[in-house]
Amino acid sequence: MNQPKRYTITAALPYANGPLHLGHLAGVYIPADIYSRYLKSNGKDALFVCGSDEHGAAITIRAKQEGTTPQDIVDRYHTMISSTFERLGVNFDIYHRTSSDLHKETASGYFSQLEGEGKFLKKTTEQYYDAEFKQFLADRYITGTCPKCKNEGAYGDQCEKCGSDLSPLDLINPKSTLSGKTPELKETSHWYLPMDEHEAWVKDWIENGVLDGKQHHYPKEWRNQVIGQCLSWIEGGLKPRAMTRDLDWGVKVPVDGGEGKVLYVWFDAPIGYISATKQWAEDNGKNWEDYWKAEDTHLIHFLAKDNIVFHTIIFPIMLKLFGDHILPYNVPANEFLNLEGQKLSTSKNWAVWGHEYLDDFPGQEDVLRYVLCSIAPESKDSDFSWKDFQTRNNSELADIFGNFVNRTLVLTHKYYEGKVPAIGGLEEIDRGVINELEAIPEKIGKAIEAFRFREAQSEAMNLARLGNKYLADTEPWKLIKTHPDRVKTIINISLQITANLAIVFEPFLPFTSKKLFSFLNIDPLKWSSAGMNNLMKTNHEINKPEILFSKIEDQKIEEQLDKLKQPSNNFPPMKDEIAFDDFMKMDIRVGEIKTAEKVKKADKLLKLTVDTGLDVRTVVSGIAEHYSPEEVVGKRVSILMNLAPRKIRGVESQGMILMAEDQDGNLSFVSPTKDMGPGGEIR
Repeated sequence: MNQPKRYTITAALPYANGPLHLGHLAGVYIPADIYSRYLKSNGKDALFVCGSDEHGAAITIRAKQEGTTPQDIVDRYHTMISSTFERLGVNFDIYHRTSSDLHKETASGYFSQLEGEGKFLKKTTEQYYDAEFKQFLADRYITGTCPKCKNEGAYGDQCEKCGSDLSPLDLINPKSTLSGKTPELKETSHWYLPMDEHEAWVKDWIENGVLDGKQHHYPKEWRNQVIGQCLSWIEGGLKPRAMTRDLDWGVKVPVDGGEGKVLYVWFDAPIGYISATKQWAEDNGKNWEDYWKAEDTHLIHFLAKDNIVFHTIIFPIMLKLFGDHILPYNVPANEFLNLEGQKLSTSKNWAVWGHEYLDDFPGQEDVLRYVLCSIAPESKDSDFSWKDFQTRNNSELADIFGNFVNRTLVLTHKYYEGKVPAIGGLEEIDRGVINELEAIPEKIGKAIEAFRFREAQSEAMNLARLGNKYLADTEPWKLIKTHPDRVKTIINISLQITANLAIVFEPFLPFTSKKLFSFLNIDPLKWSSAGMNNLMKTNHEINKPEILFSKIEDQKIEEQLDKLKQPSNNFPPMKDEIAFDDFMKMDIRVGEIKTAEKVKKADKLLKLTVDTGLDVRTVVSGIAEHYSPEEVVGKRVSILMNLAPRKIRGVESQGMILMAEDQDGNLSFVSPTKDMGPGGEIR
């Protein structure tokens, strides 16, 4: 196919409900930034867009957990995430927000267009409803057992363990994340994307790269896991998928009948790439349509494997229905990054957070970029360990790259007062080094263009290895007294290698590249200059060097390992302050459980009769997963007496048993430590 005139590069929109960890950075954002920087260094018209995904159930769940509003959550984490990207040198052309007015207008416009053209299927179905919270449950408000891999923590839209696409009705033993109870089915109406009608062309496009009878892309250039996951999904049969949800947080459904509903996050979020482009174009006097509608534009999606089908099936169907929009040319999705041999877990705090790394290792942004690229999970899951991090910094960046640069620049100042010496006659070793210098940039470029970033960075490091070996083999510090003209040639060639290192490492280590150009006292050079051996002109004066990479000591690594060993604090935050008078209104007393039995068709509920000292009353308590009826009879407990009665599964509950919960979710009765009979007040 002809070379594209421009590139639109997207990085998966991070959910603004938590900070970024190393898995996010290694899997999506560092590779995408490398690719964008490389294209721009080559003079390509490349637009790199991203933004915070600020809608969806994950946001509202986090807000409920923290006792705050969804807007507060997205504002806080948008700031944290965008700051982490900036500090790490991930250089988006724009980092946008799906809560912006422009995005809402754009997403609403596309939805209205498809609705007006009759592209949706509107139907009424039964969906899960939490009667206690009086609301329909979006996919992420439902968990249960995956029917395929039996993972007990699957969500209503996807199992993150096996990657299977699910619907809430597929789950075994579904539970509401709001009440923890089994939800009931209730009728509701939604707009569906009839994906089954598009199955034939989607399969031909993915499997053969053919779109509308033309060769669109070459499937052999796509990663095997991407093709495999897509075809597995298609072979299971594409089904209509609801594009709206019964929620109050998100982009409102803009058509009649959409009251109380918002756009499905996977309709809303990918349009965020387009709205970000619109904002960038408006800010920079560009035409956004060139980047989303022109056939000579390549659309490249960077993401992790859990987002593959959304970007290769759902979003392409949407783009095709929008009309005259381009489809992704490649989707270089990565596998997952593990940590110290274990799966990353945000709930257990088994993670290294990007912003914390930047605080703990100031000035060492490129060390993290280098290590994460070295271990990027391009074809299979990979592992980050702090010991490996230390070794790669000390043995590769410091001992090879940094050592070569430092020796070259120090010797230039020592022997030639910081001025580039003239090159003399070339010996065989010189010619061999120059030939390798000329060849390496092409190898790096080919690997980057094939999305093999580990290989590309390794080739870049080979240039540093070449320079280090060249100095070690020629030993100019020994020749300076006996063959001074020979040393001039060696230092000149070493300076040319240093200038080339500044060019080829710019996509990978932008902060280091900037330092190198500053040390050499030259303006930053583009990729077209890479491989040249005349970049540093004779008598050009360089600046004093500094240490590029400091060794990381064992103590620093032990601190990070100790941090991982610290138990996570998963307790909910303190609730809003109340007045003393509010507390005094609560009548809490010691009670004794007299009888207990399970509530029918309710796995978590026990029906208790409790002697309160004033009366014997019935209380329904959600403790059946922690205590059997036999265990609780005779227990002295704390009971909230003056709570308004309410019916739970047809049983009127006349109070609440107070329970303590630890960070692992284990429950325990709040009981008096002394022998105290029923009726004693707790105050």
